[in-house]
Parts: sequence; C-alpha cells; structure tokens
Amino acid sequence: MRNLILAAAAALFANPAVAQGSAPPPPRLLIVISVDQLSADLFDEYRPLLFGGFARLSRGTVFRNGYHGYAATETCPGHSTILTGSRPARTGIIANNWVDQSQARSDKSVYCAEDERVSGGSSSAYTVSPVHLRVPTLGDLLKAASPGSRHVAIAGKDRSAVTMGGRIVDQRWYWDGKRFATDLRATPPASVARANAAVAGLIAAPQPPLDPPQLCSAKARPVAIEGIDRSVGDGRFARAAGDSAAFRISPAFDGAVLALAAGVIEDMQLGRDAAPDLLSIGLAATDYVGHAYGSGGQEMCLQLLSLDRDLGDFFRQLDGSGIDYAVALTADHGGQDIPERLRLNGIAAQRVDPALEAAEMGKRIAAKLKLEGPVLIGDSSGDIYLDRALRPADRASALREAAAAYAAHPQVAAAITADQLRRVPMPTSSPDRWSLIERARASFDAERSGDLIVLLRQYVMPIANPSRTYVATHGSPWDYDRRVPIIFWRPAMAAADRNEAIETIDIMPTLAAMLGLRFDPAAIDGKCLAGIEGIACQPR
Repeated sequence: MRNLILAAAAALFANPAVAQGSAPPPPRLLIVISVDQLSADLFDEYRPLLFGGFARLSRGTVFRNGYHGYAATETCPGHSTILTGSRPARTGIIANNWVDQSQARSDKSVYCAEDERVSGGSSSAYTVSPVHLRVPTLGDLLKAASPGSRHVAIAGKDRSAVTMGGRIVDQRWYWDGKRFATDLRATPPASVARANAAVAGLIAAPQPPLDPPQLCSAKARPVAIEGIDRSVGDGRFARAAGDSAAFRISPAFDGAVLALAAGVIEDMQLGRDAAPDLLSIGLAATDYVGHAYGSGGQEMCLQLLSLDRDLGDFFRQLDGSGIDYAVALTADHGGQDIPERLRLNGIAAQRVDPALEAAEMGKRIAAKLKLEGPVLIGDSSGDIYLDRALRPADRASALREAAAAYAAHPQVAAAITADQLRRVPMPTSSPDRWSLIERARASFDAERSGDLIVLLRQYVMPIANPSRTYVATHGSPWDYDRRVPIIFWRPAMAAADRNEAIETIDIMPTLAAMLGLRFDPAAIDGKCLAGIEGIACQPR
C-alpha cells in the first residue's frame, strides 16, 4: 500500500523535485493548523479581542470567506480537503461514517479512519488507518519529491491526524480518549511519554472553575436545553479528579496537543536541515466545546481566549528556536449555536423532528408498501440508504416514497437522489453561489454515498434528543457550517485582508507553491491562490 501511494504521489508531479525559482526559499518548517469547528462567524466576532497567536497570524494574509464548498460539513470530510486539494467527491471521505451493507460484520457503519478489514472491529472499536483516503496529501507529495523531508501529524482526533497526514508519515499521534496514541510502528519521540505523563497528572487532579474575564462573564447567560434537565452558557470548565471526558471538553485539551507538537519539533529537530519539513496539527477542543455548550456562551469565549494564549506561547517557543517556519490555519467546518439561544436572539431555530430519522421514516414506508426489513438506514439528514435486501422493484418504490416524504416535510430543504447527483456536473463557480444540489454533488461518491441525500432547512439542528455532551452540531450545507477562515503567515509578510470566496481545497496547491513543489493541477480540485506575498503560483 505504501508503494502504491508513493507511485500515486509521484505521478502528480510534472517534475518530481523541489523546484527553485525567483520566489523566496521554502520555509524549513511548514505548520498547518486546523481548529475544529472554528467558523468564520466566530473568527470575525473574536478576532478584535484576541492578542496572542491569532493576532500574530492575522498579520499575515487572511481570507475571511474560506468555504467548504460541499454539503457534508463534518470533521473527516473537512480535514480531508485541507491538505489534499480535493473535495470529498474525489477524496472518498464523504462523512465521518457511512454505510456499507456488504460488510460481513453486523455493524454496517464504516468509520472514515478505520480499516474494517481487520477482524473483530467495529465502527466504534476500530483499527486506525488512512486506507479510505483515495488521494495523496501534501505530506505524501513532499516525501515523494524530497525524501529527506520529515512529515508529522499530531491531533486531538485520530480522523484529523489521518486525513491531514495521509499515508507517508514519519510520526502520527492523536488522542485516543486517555492518552496520545499512534497507528504507526515508528519509534516514538521522548516527548510523547512526557506529554502522556503530564496529561495523566492533569486528569488525575481536580480542576477548579476557571475565573472568566469580563469579556466572557458578559456572555454568562444560562439557557435551558429543551428535553433534558440541563442549561448551558455560564460554564467554567470545573472537573472532578479522573474525568478524562471533561478534560477533552475543555481549553486544557488544545494546550496539551500544542505542547506535544512543540516537544516533537524539538525531539525530531524539525526545520533544522536543508530539506523542508511539514507538521499538521489538529486542535479539537473548540469542536468538543461547541457540541457540549454551543458557540454563543461563556464556555466558547473561555475556550477561544485560552487557545489564543496557547497558540501565542507555541509560536514564541518556535521563535526562540530560530527555526524558519511558516503557518497556515483554517478549520474543518463551522457550527450552529444551540436553537434555544438562537431563538432568544430572534432566529427561528428548531431541533429536528424525530419523525425524520431513517428508521422511523422506513417503518412508515414499510407499512404503506407492505415491505419487510428496515427499508431505510441512516440518520435524519445526510446520507440515507435503501435496504439492499429489498427486491429491485421494491427498492425503486421505497426510494420514490422516501424522496417524496422527505421533500414534503417542512424542515427539509431538499431530498436529492443519487441518480440526480450523478447527472450534475461538478460546480466551477464561486463557492458562495452554489445551489444546494451543487453542494451535495461536491461530496457525492457513487460507491459510498447514500441512495438519497436529505438536506435540512437553515437553522434546523439535526439533534432531536440532546444529551449532556451533545447539544449542538454541524453537518449542514449552510454558510454557518461551510464558511471558515483561511490564513497564511510567514515572518515579515505584509498584512492583507482578502474578502473573495475561496475554498479549503485551495490551501494545498498554495502551500505546494510555497514549498516549490510542482505537480499536475488536473489531479486536484483546488487552485493556487494568487497575490499572497512570498508565494509564486505556477501557471495552470
């Protein structure tokens, strides 16, 4: 498999070498950071209030209107676009989980970062693997062109480290719920053991409530979550001793990931020799905080201020090392705030009707058509699959009924069949102008996507039954989930704010130009972003 991906990576190059030209020399260390669930709305709101790492990056080239052009705005698809230059329709990463009814195991769900060929596993207890990623990443390309370069991926989630890293990785580390783990057999840097010991100590000790600054306490308005005995909005991240789950849903989590990244840079001496190195970092706490508390309260304010400080400390440590480094930062998707708080702010938000769940809809269709089996498999939106045990004629009837029933529901914006999507060309216009069917097309894969794609209306939260750690989410085709910041920074780069709509798939070819890598532009979906100081795009 490694030889196959090396061949695929090499095939992308017009000239498989680090090119030399009139542009500035490549940085010795390129760092690509994804802040999970950092929407452009959040970035715009907090940017004037952040004076640490985000302030430094904001002195680079800032694109306010970066888009995940497609409909499936989840963690795995989002991360798969950042360093491949391709949309989910090409990467094959169409969701965090999809259904494969041909699986021999009872669990027909497939997790995007698992190898389901390993016996005894499931989509929730799996062997981590990049096997589902169909295209090379920037790191794969760099290693093929410059064998002396090192490529490292570190993240708070395995799926972030896998889809940003790819297959040809010197080190890959991610949080497995209790410690930093890896799917590789490489000898771990000493900093991994130190980081795990330090985090174990943090988790073992109780955490008193954080003391919020006035900026955050002004947002401390408790809001009751409908359906459960819980309110959010004024949390301060206190946690009991030994509570690893609460540690993950706290600002301390990103600090631990950045500390590990800094340790690995030092242990591996990244950025210290002539060959450029690549480090991708996935910061997940903003996502966990958004899911558990929403994005409009004191909790998110504390999270973003803490992340800003941690990023500032991380960059200052790099400054002290003398490494010539550059940074790109973006997000894998945005997020919607809780409907209960949105309604207080005058937005007609609501939670999804449980009747839209595939199992419930399938029961009604089965009764109407006198069919056996589940008929439909999936959730309340996104990819809905027809039961493959149905006879072809019954499947056709069930699909017609399902498409009509979903489309007629007042919470549904569109119900699009796979056959319809197969006939839609890939959109080529500015991503802010795409229709819903074009957004769905950009994340459609004929092998993995559902028979029916259901897109909910704006401000319909696809959580019918919230829990203590899951009150808000993302995954819609709307701009609060699609639009994210995209930032490029290098020392001495002049500050520039850019407002044009671009895509996250444009990051990889732009960074390839920074590194001097030449490749076949027809092999990816993105384009190099012209006009960034110090980056010379090659003619397409």
